Amino acid sequence: MILTDTHAHLYSEKFYEDRDEMIQRAKDVGVSRFFIPAIDASYTDSMLKLEKDYPNDVFLMAGLHPTSVKSDYKNELAHVKMLLSQRNFVAIGEIGIDLYWDKTHLKEQQEAFITQIHWAKERKLPIAIHCRDAFDEIFEILEEEKGTDLKGIFHCFTGNHNQAIQTINYNMKLGIGGVVTFKNGKIDQFLQDIPLEHIVLETDAPYLAPTPYRGKRNESAYIPLIAQKLADIYQTDIKTIAKITTQNSIEVFGV
Repeated sequence: MILTDTHAHLYSEKFYEDRDEMIQRAKDVGVSRFFIPAIDASYTDSMLKLEKDYPNDVFLMAGLHPTSVKSDYKNELAHVKMLLSQRNFVAIGEIGIDLYWDKTHLKEQQEAFITQIHWAKERKLPIAIHCRDAFDEIFEILEEEKGTDLKGIFHCFTGNHNQAIQTINYNMKLGIGGVVTFKNGKIDQFLQDIPLEHIVLETDAPYLAPTPYRGKRNESAYIPLIAQKLADIYQTDIKTIAKITTQNSIEVFGV
């Protein structure tokens, strides 16, 4: 059984003390593919070191996270563009719009999102979308940019059924993580109506740990808890969930 974590910040400082042990715990339960989204330039070196330490397991993305879009965002974008010119990445992400913490730089977030979508199209790469309190703003841009040359994952999907269908229509998979195990997560109420071919698994480690670890540090070893919840929802077994969602991740990333 091969499980895939399509979104994990394993380079986070929260793993400094036990990163190797944490990754081994994940491997021990069948998680052997780790897709690593970027945040900003301050994490580039630690991401590259993670890849060097785990060249067969770790796949890196390049991108500027919307919460890192500040007044100097053009410098950050220039850094992303430089990285893309120097080597290969499996995706551009995580990118998008976040209006939960701060709405000051909405215009800049929109510009950064659009710019990075264009880079993804030029390089035939998928995108990993971050959306918080910004479905309308995200969908407005995807409506403009949609086409056969755009695909990816709507990371940490927490929308409703209609938003799920809209996301799929934009050629995006739904990234399902720990929220599906929360009593108030709500997405478990309609997921059974979404074909499994549109679903991928993720943790967003070290954030959003699934029940029963909610509120604690998340890690990739908890992917089976998410997979089991999906097995319950779809009335199937965890091996089927693992097989289908891993195949879906291969279709998105090409590896």
